[in-house]
Amino acid sequence: MSTALAQQDSLWRQYWVLTKPRVTQLAVFCAVIGMFLAVPGIPDMQKVIWGTIGIWLLAAAAFAVNCLIEQQVDARMLRTARRGTARGTISATQVLALSGLLGGAGMFVLYQWVNPLTMWLTFATFVGYAIIYTVILKPRTPQNIVIGGLSGAMPPALGWAAVADSVPAEAWLLVMIIFIWTPPHFWALALYRKLDYEKSGLPMLPVTHGQSFTRLHILLYSIALLATTMLPFVVRMSGWLYLACAVALGLRFIWLSWALYLSYSDARARKLFRYSILYLALLFGALLIDHWILLV
Repeated sequence: MSTALAQQDSLWRQYWVLTKPRVTQLAVFCAVIGMFLAVPGIPDMQKVIWGTIGIWLLAAAAFAVNCLIEQQVDARMLRTARRGTARGTISATQVLALSGLLGGAGMFVLYQWVNPLTMWLTFATFVGYAIIYTVILKPRTPQNIVIGGLSGAMPPALGWAAVADSVPAEAWLLVMIIFIWTPPHFWALALYRKLDYEKSGLPMLPVTHGQSFTRLHILLYSIALLATTMLPFVVRMSGWLYLACAVALGLRFIWLSWALYLSYSDARARKLFRYSILYLALLFGALLIDHWILLV
């Protein structure tokens, strides 16, 4: 490969990293589940496809802006120091152009082929994450993850809106589940990355209130999470299969949180963080399977 082609390939890889593809995939997955839960049977697949594309584009745009705003913070953290914005290999103009292109395309797709409600809700989520959370909340309060978690919890509502052109109470229940899941998920990461966050200057809970306080709050949130995941069954949005899965998955979450609370180690924090990702995917997958079983 020539030097020019290698540099071009490297630039595209840097752009790709700025969109935080793993986080985007989980968000889009939750949005797609919302789409399939919004209607009985199989939803309009054209709206599913265009809705997925539009939501992905705007999510990627928001993450790119986040990386630009936090470039100095990222440069001080081992986990994020290799991002192009942190190393200075991608300029602010390039990032803004990338975000503008992705965000503009996403809004056009959602407005043209899905519906205006989904476009405006997704745009509001973009503003909430890229501006309100990143600029205002994250550098100022250790409750940044809690307050700002609403933006990250929105994908199921966006997916629901894409198919049903409305956001009923059932969709907000899914948002609430992710909203309660977010703090223990991120605080587990913050515990074993505490030195990184100390260098960054961000007021994450383990830095401002200590390890023991954070571990207690992870445990409390994991208990609240189990209670919250019971709500779809309580309101008859789901059946016994989902309930069994929610209880099993939630008890495992509490067990890992309890073990972390009793005796801290980086390995236990990593284990909880990794499980939390699997937990959310399996929980929403169980919702979808249960939804289809109820229709049979």
